[in-house]
Amino acid sequence: MSAFAAEDLATNLKDLDLQAEDMPLQRSLGLGWDVNSDTFVFQLSKDHKPATRRGLLSTVNGIYDPLGFLAPVTIYGKLLLRKLILQTQDWDEPLSEELTSLWNSWKDSLDALEDLHIQRTYVTNLSKVMRKELHVYSDASEKAIAAVIHLRTTDSDGQSKVGFVLGKAKVAPMSGHTIPRLELCASVLALEIAQCVLNHLDIQIDSVKYYTDSKVVLGYICNESRRFYIYVGNRVDRIRKFTTPSQWNYLSTDRNPADLATRCLPAHELQDSAWLQGPKQLHVIKREEQNENGHPLIEPDEDKEIRPIVSSMKTCTADNDGEQPCTPMTQRFQRFSDWRRLVVAMNFLRHMLFKFKGKDIDLNTVTERYQDTEHFVIRIVQSEMYCEEIDCIRRDEPLPRRSPIANLNPFLDDQGFLRVGGRIVNSKLTLQEKRPLIIPGRHHIATLLVRHYHENVKHQGRHFT
Repeated sequence: MSAFAAEDLATNLKDLDLQAEDMPLQRSLGLGWDVNSDTFVFQLSKDHKPATRRGLLSTVNGIYDPLGFLAPVTIYGKLLLRKLILQTQDWDEPLSEELTSLWNSWKDSLDALEDLHIQRTYVTNLSKVMRKELHVYSDASEKAIAAVIHLRTTDSDGQSKVGFVLGKAKVAPMSGHTIPRLELCASVLALEIAQCVLNHLDIQIDSVKYYTDSKVVLGYICNESRRFYIYVGNRVDRIRKFTTPSQWNYLSTDRNPADLATRCLPAHELQDSAWLQGPKQLHVIKREEQNENGHPLIEPDEDKEIRPIVSSMKTCTADNDGEQPCTPMTQRFQRFSDWRRLVVAMNFLRHMLFKFKGKDIDLNTVTERYQDTEHFVIRIVQSEMYCEEIDCIRRDEPLPRRSPIANLNPFLDDQGFLRVGGRIVNSKLTLQEKRPLIIPGRHHIATLLVRHYHENVKHQGRHFT
């Protein structure tokens, strides 16, 4: 304080001897600031509040705690208020004897907060430390969800110090949420307050570590193989967007400081609690244990939040060469955006395959090999998309009614192509005009063919194409 000019000081400090006199209590952003000890203190209102819903709300909202110093204490008052709301009690109706006793007991315990002193600085000599880490803890219960952040610094001598940064506790929903869901919501809350701290803290942080005592949530975050339903999936995606699975760690409940805010804490125990002082393990520098295998899902087949694995089976019939044309081979065709490039690539692969098998195809001209490859691609597409129809035609059985080509009277020609049938066979048109090949309209090959011939007619329109 003596570093500032007298005209820059508050009115009640200008005429004081800063070296000899004690300075009065200051107000800083709604908090009490004891300049002599450089600590935050709390001064609660002494006004009498009636034992009603209105009085309880006034008492709870009368405690200004923007950084969450008192979250383990104030959450109890919020839980009492919710209990009153669920009873649909009027604002000025006297509380029941049971609730009055609980409220008076909690209100009287708040007097201990006036003896609470919280160091204003996170740690001393923050500019001289070698490493700065944020440790974020989250926990949930049926009553509340909570998260708290501590800053651990390490100096050149290997000494570590821990300081409280930010904490938050929220009342949990009454119904519709399982404990794993609440634990996941607590992890999202931990992520939110960590982002707030990283955005506003004007020091460089070397690492950020997150802790939870829920192995189910860790399995969700580290999962790489299964899919979740919407509620869990959205929250896991949000966590994975800003953090990596390696940042999340398991911590037993008895060592988790966030657990204090989920089960409430008496005011007189807050000063020396792990919520403000940090867990004991943070004060000991030791090698961090890394879980290389991550955290597996806990009973994924029994978890209602995980989508079940659905297996689909497909029956394929062999063609004359003994190959399996019904395999999803055409999925690789999606890589090509031009019909000619696809045919050239397949022509090269077939040439190498025939050469490997010792077959001689040099007798065919380039044009013949190109047309043969075109036929091969079309035959593969037909065999995959109309596998069941081809099988019925070969066995002289009627096509299924659900078949999309049942009305086309399809048949197989001498080369094994699936073509359109009908009375137009008696016309004098060419084979390709009166017996067109059947190409699935929504297949990628259909798009390539239309695009190819559209370019060949110089983009003259749909009719020419």
